[in-house]
Amino acid sequence: MITIDVVNRQGAKVSTVDVDPAEFGGEVNKQLLHDVVLMHLANQRAGTHSTLRRGEVAGSTKKLFRQKGTGNARVGPRRSNKRKGGGTAKGPKPRDYEYHLPKKAVRTATRMAILSKIQDNEVVVIDELKLNEIKTKEVAGLFKALNLKGVSCLIGTAEYDMTLYRSARNIPGVEIQPAAQFNTYSVLRPKRLLLTKAALEVLRKKDSEK
Repeated sequence: MITIDVVNRQGAKVSTVDVDPAEFGGEVNKQLLHDVVLMHLANQRAGTHSTLRRGEVAGSTKKLFRQKGTGNARVGPRRSNKRKGGGTAKGPKPRDYEYHLPKKAVRTATRMAILSKIQDNEVVVIDELKLNEIKTKEVAGLFKALNLKGVSCLIGTAEYDMTLYRSARNIPGVEIQPAAQFNTYSVLRPKRLLLTKAALEVLRKKDSEK
């Protein structure tokens, strides 16, 4: 069992929660995490890159000068990829980079990503995180109290909280997601993971249903 301290908004310890590694896959498979992160990155690529081949650049296709008798090295047309302004040899063209791993593997990798954060002491659990009004200053003060100021962080909530989202979206390096929408890349990318106690229970319940 792994014991995690539960803190309040002032950063003071108020209780603890025990997490069984078996609830999050038991052990971390780094190769699986690597494969799933690559999948997420590939699926984000626009694939709109395009270069002009020698048949697409402007210019004559006529040989610049005869093959023999000039004393110069033999050359081809002006469009050749060996000449300035010529076409690109085997350059990239628009393509779709998207691919998908099995859903079970992706879900398992998400659980392992959360477990790796817990094992590395990069998870902070807070008892509650409700705001009465939209106030970025209040969220910034919370990060300062939790020693998270200037650190990239993913805030996980039990459900979508518009007030909290609008209060924290302008803080650099901070993202907010409901726990049910976590994926491997969103968990591993930030340095810290800030979870409400309710969000942690959602993750444990979600994983136990798999």
